[in-house]
Amino acid sequence: MRSRIDLHTHSTASDGTLTPAELVRAAAEAGLDVLALTDHDTTAGWASAVRALPPGLRLVRGAEISCRWFGTEPAVPLHLLAYLFDPDAPELVAELARVRAAREERGERIVALLRADGIDVSWPEILAGAAGGTVGRPHIAQALIRAGLVTTTNEAFGPDWLGERYRLPKEDIEVFHAVRLVRAAGGVPVFAHPRATRRGRIVPDALIAELATVGLAGLEADHEDHSPAERAHVRALAGELGLVVTGSSDFHGTHKTVRLGAHTTTEEAYERIVAEASGVTGVAYG
Repeated sequence: MRSRIDLHTHSTASDGTLTPAELVRAAAEAGLDVLALTDHDTTAGWASAVRALPPGLRLVRGAEISCRWFGTEPAVPLHLLAYLFDPDAPELVAELARVRAAREERGERIVALLRADGIDVSWPEILAGAAGGTVGRPHIAQALIRAGLVTTTNEAFGPDWLGERYRLPKEDIEVFHAVRLVRAAGGVPVFAHPRATRRGRIVPDALIAELATVGLAGLEADHEDHSPAERAHVRALAGELGLVVTGSSDFHGTHKTVRLGAHTTTEEAYERIVAEASGVTGVAYG
C-alpha cells in the first residue's frame, strides 16, 4: 500500500485554525502517512507538532515563504514552500522575521482603513485571535465574519473587501534571494501553486526555468486552485526542467473547505526532497 503524503498545510502558527498538535492528530485521523507543516514565514509550530506526533505519522518541517518577482511592474507575489531547512540559519531567520513584522504592520493598516469607513473591527481582538501566530488577512476575515459583514472567508477575500478595496501590498523576499537562502540553510525549495490563475497574476515559465538554475527543486502541481489544464502544464514544465512534482491540500482548517489529503505527493517525489535536504535532522517520526 502506497503512502499518503500531504506536503502543504497550515496551523495556528500562521493562518490555520488547528493548533500544530491538533493538525498532526487530524492528519493521522485522515489516514495520512506524511504531513508537511508549512506555516507562513515561520517555524513557530514545529516543536509542538513534533511533540504531538501520533504513532505512524512522519512530519516534514517546513514553511511557506512570501516572495515577490520584480521582473515586471507591478511585481508579482508568489509563494515558496521550503522543506527541512535549518531554522537557525541567521540570514533566513532575519528575512522571515522582517516579513512577519511587515505582515503584522500591513494588517494593522488594513484594519485602520476599515475603521475609517465605519466598519467596527478591532485590531487588538484580531491580534488575540491570531494567538501569537503570523497575522494574515484570514484573521481579519474572521473579524468581518464575527461582525456579520460577510458569511465566509471567500466572501471576505472578494473585491469589496480584502481582495481589492481593503487590500494593501506587503513586503516579501525577492524570489531568487529566497531560493538561495533556503538552499544555503540546507532546505529544499518548491514553488507553491505556480499556475493558479484564479489567485491572480502568475509568472512566466521562463522565470521558473531561471529559478531552477539557482536551486529551485520542484513545482506543486496538484492543488485546489489549479484547473486540470494548469496541473498538466505544471507537470509538463517540471518534466522539461527535471524538477520534482508535488501535490497537497494547502489545508487551513475552517478558513478553507479543502480537506487534509485532498491532493497528495508520490513517495518518489517525497523521497527526493528528503534526500536533497541537509538542514534539520531528517523527518520526525511519530
